[in-house]
Amino acid sequence: MAAIAAARKSRLHNVVEGLALTATLQSFPTFAAAAFLLKLCGNHDLVGDPGVAIFVAIASLAHAMLAVTLGPSFPALFKTVYEPKFFEAHLSLTEKITAWRTQPVASLQLVTIVLLLSVMAVVTASVG
Repeated sequence: MAAIAAARKSRLHNVVEGLALTATLQSFPTFAAAAFLLKLCGNHDLVGDPGVAIFVAIASLAHAMLAVTLGPSFPALFKTVYEPKFFEAHLSLTEKITAWRTQPVASLQLVTIVLLLSVMAVVTASVG
């Protein structure tokens, strides 16, 4: 069934899927953590400002577009951001995420992000 769905997937659909996965799973946590660190360091300009969410969303998308555009040309430079598996047309969305998640580097990135965000949440909650 996945092979039938993958065969019907257009090139544009595959590129949009890869871009969305790159932005969501790799770029978004970076910029969300950066905004959280600024808040944690006492930047009061971020309190209640909807511009922070807009910045994180736009920066994540721009970062992902840059990585997707330049990643195939310069794999050594973009090795931690560009994931070729996100753009394999024969894989379904779930299979792309699973293939990425099972790599040791991706697992290390996910664990690092979870631990970093957990520590920052605890510090923010305890500081006020």
